[in-house]
Amino acid sequence: MGGKKTVGIVLLVVGIVVLLLSLLADPIGIGGSPGFGRDQIAGTIAGAIVAVVGLVLTLKK
Repeated sequence: MGGKKTVGIVLLVVGIVVLLLSLLADPIGIGGSPGFGRDQIAGTIAGAIVAVVGLVLTLKK
């Protein structure tokens, strides 16, 4: 009950952080090359998936 909700919140936060870091890698100076690269695409997709799973676990009754 409470355990799944806690895991969901953690996954949601981690997913959002990974998503934002991937999307903003170049502007904040951690991107390897100019433009949206392969690693940024992978990080964006992974972050979005983790965030959605976390949201589902958080909202599940």
